[in-house]
Amino acid sequence: MTDTDDAALQVALAYHRAWTGHDFEQAMSYIDPDIVCDAPAGRLTGAEAFRAFMGPFTAIVTGSQLIAAFGDGTTALVMYDTATRPVAQAPGAECVTVADGRITYMRIIFDRLPFETARQAVTP
Repeated sequence: MTDTDDAALQVALAYHRAWTGHDFEQAMSYIDPDIVCDAPAGRLTGAEAFRAFMGPFTAIVTGSQLIAAFGDGTTALVMYDTATRPVAQAPGAECVTVADGRITYMRIIFDRLPFETARQAVTP
């Protein structure tokens, strides 16, 4: 495999570094205006819907640890643990499709249980 054969992986990692590093505007530069994102909350279409979904989450992230990342010229998978203000460990993964240096499709999978447990702990 040559360096050009992992273009999607490089974009996915750059996007991941940006949002976990609290540079959400940089992260959004890797998002296609017409992105389709399948997330646990449902399907999002377009960069503004994606921004409205991911922006608040990135604001509560306090740290991140990359577990694994794999990819080729068009598809990449990034798996990670995030630490957030309400939850110390929140595992997640993103499978992305990339075209012309931008993420055109993303499927996000994350464990919602730690967040639900944290919500229940503060709700009487």
